[in-house]
Amino acid sequence: MPQTVFDYYFDRETLQPFAEKYRGSFQTAQPFRHVVIDDFLPAEILRAVVNAFPKPGDADWQRFDASQEVKLALADEVLMPTPLRHILQQFNSGPFLDFLEDLTGISGLLPDPHLVGGGLHQIVRGGFLKVHADFNRHRRLGVDRRLNVLLYLNDDWDESWGGHLELWDRGMTKAVHRIAPLFNRFVVFATTDHSYHGHPDPLRSPEGVTRRSLAWYYYTNGRPADEVSPDHTTLFQARPGEAVRPSGLARAQDIARRATPPLLIDAARTLRSRRHAGH
Repeated sequence: MPQTVFDYYFDRETLQPFAEKYRGSFQTAQPFRHVVIDDFLPAEILRAVVNAFPKPGDADWQRFDASQEVKLALADEVLMPTPLRHILQQFNSGPFLDFLEDLTGISGLLPDPHLVGGGLHQIVRGGFLKVHADFNRHRRLGVDRRLNVLLYLNDDWDESWGGHLELWDRGMTKAVHRIAPLFNRFVVFATTDHSYHGHPDPLRSPEGVTRRSLAWYYYTNGRPADEVSPDHTTLFQARPGEAVRPSGLARAQDIARRATPPLLIDAARTLRSRRHAGH
């Protein structure tokens, strides 16, 4: 009888070979510590997850529509199909945390049961996420963000569509790596004030083909002294030749859009359109 997604659980024996194979390359990777592992989950398990992944109109997605990011996100497990909930919880399990500690050398890792900033991510044609370093503290839990974990869900991805995860050097002079968002590709990277990453160019996939991924973030109580900095939100960076980041009012408008529930944004847009139409 074939294994279903609900039968699948991480175990240390399966994960250990990945840790042994990749821990050295994680530590020495440039422009910052990271690793890319293909075929991370059993293919039949991940296909069940992909089949359950909601389309843009099939869930109450949080919509980010700002100068720095145009994407969809869903972090509330209650709103997710059950296969997604199951696999998300497996990545917050004890055996998986043991694996991450062994792989990265970072001890005392903590999961985020609230999936702040994580969960389901989806980019439609024309969407993007500008290069940035992530927020450094989980305000609700009071812990330090240390690792990002991504799992891509995209079958038959065409290189020409873009959507690559770009890893930039500290001086923002070039993208050192461009990682295609291929099916069952697993990415881990250290989260610091200088781990600049994103997929900054608009997605060129055909209409109806989206860039789908799952994201988890992991924390510790404290961090190395050379990584300590004041609490901050996302630190967006300008690429060479790119327009300067929005300042003052524009940034405030972006923040307001991100903080406003989608239903209120939609209602405001409807009201504005009615006013413009003379109703």
